[in-house]
Amino acid sequence: MRYSIVKRMSAPARLATGVGGAVGVALLVAACSSGGSSSSAAPAASSPAAAGASSAAASGGGSGSTVITTATSSGNTFLTDGSGRAVYLWVKDTGSTSNCTGACAGAWPPVMATGTVTAAGSAKSSDLSTTTRSDGSKQVTYDGHPLYYFSGDSGAGTATGQGSDGFGAKWWLVAPSGSDVTASVSSFTTTSSGGAPAAPASSSAVVGGY
Repeated sequence: MRYSIVKRMSAPARLATGVGGAVGVALLVAACSSGGSSSSAAPAASSPAAAGASSAAASGGGSGSTVITTATSSGNTFLTDGSGRAVYLWVKDTGSTSNCTGACAGAWPPVMATGTVTAAGSAKSSDLSTTTRSDGSKQVTYDGHPLYYFSGDSGAGTATGQGSDGFGAKWWLVAPSGSDVTASVSSFTTTSSGGAPAAPASSSAVVGGY
């Protein structure tokens, strides 16, 4: 019966029916396609959260360390930190107790113990330790001498504080033996960079932890 009805329909009517069916199929395919694309977009929406989590994990790095190593200038070997900054002792200190506070500590900042204290180069791990300052912070000592930077040094490779008598006593570079270096030194070539030890790992040791 249905076939006979369609057969009796005029050609234009049959054409319209066919076009309508094709349009319906096209709409159905588009709807399915749209549904698929919305589900595949879900992971992209969650990617910012994932990126934030990964950056937060990356920013939570572990504690670093303070490296005490050595440099040489004109035949004199003396202590520096791991980035090549000169470190000094002050003859006014009594034993391992620092007498440099206030304005003195502003001009001669203490070498603070960050994480562990590591010896490298010609520095001796057995001579490295820490002392507790009046504010409770930990300062690095070498052979019983509290160690300091000089604020007047421009950075690695300079030792313009050598021989200064600021705040009433001499400031000297420190030999690996722990004694004063009284020779004239104002600059030197660093043997390390980026805080890494200048010597192979086998020559370093860890002391003075918390």
